Amino acid sequence: MTDPVDPQPAAASLPVRLLVCDDHAVVRAGLLALLDSAPGIEVVGEAGTGEEALALAARLAPDVVLMDLQLGEGMDGVETTRRLTSPSAAVGAAGAAGTAGTAGTAGARAAGGTGGGGRAGSAGSAGSAGDAVGEGGAGEARGAPPHVLVLTTYDTDADITRAIEAGATGYLLKAERPEELFAAIHAAAQGRTALSGPVASRVMANMRRPRPSLTDRERDILAQLATGLGNREIARALFISEATVKTHLRRIYDKLDVDTRAGAVAVAKEQRLLT
Repeated sequence: MTDPVDPQPAAASLPVRLLVCDDHAVVRAGLLALLDSAPGIEVVGEAGTGEEALALAARLAPDVVLMDLQLGEGMDGVETTRRLTSPSAAVGAAGAAGTAGTAGTAGARAAGGTGGGGRAGSAGSAGSAGDAVGEGGAGEARGAPPHVLVLTTYDTDADITRAIEAGATGYLLKAERPEELFAAIHAAAQGRTALSGPVASRVMANMRRPRPSLTDRERDILAQLATGLGNREIARALFISEATVKTHLRRIYDKLDVDTRAGAVAVAKEQRLLT
């Protein structure tokens, strides 16, 4: 579900500057080829890791970062999103540009080598675009942190919640039609929410679902459980008996409709029961 937006911007308007972040080179190449036909969208660079995305964003000042959630080893998409959208991201961009230089050049070379056709050339010019930012071009004109549009195969409540809480403007599944992706990129560039249909349905269902009512003691035990403590350690920490811990755990499992400790913690995080 994407807010209404004109997918064909006026000729006088600037194209949406897009940075693509996905750890699979084949996926990035496919996206670059697809986006080559997108009206009003200019891919300025590509990244294979969260760290590289942060460096390139500081150097290239994109309007939107198309972000995968799972990025292999290192920083994941959620943490990268959190850092990209933090208020300090724009303030620290100038200072980060020097550090980003090497990564920006590497990202530009990767873009030029893996992209297809004309879009590869556009992405491959990332280095020169970064120089322009450093000289006070796009960086000063745009200033604000980029909007992040998640593009992933994961649609669990936990993944959606974590991404949105981290600051993502939109959340799309990779099964979307190209036209939906293009429209979502333009919507994100304007700060408009863009959600895939199944994702929007899950978000609405979660909002309508009543939150479980836990007692203060049950919340205490759940918080200890989230730290990885066993029953004996929880009993010692809360100055209660191990049998009392087990009784409360059974009640917590019933209220959260789970049957494992890991399940209880996962549901508690999804429904923001842990403070």
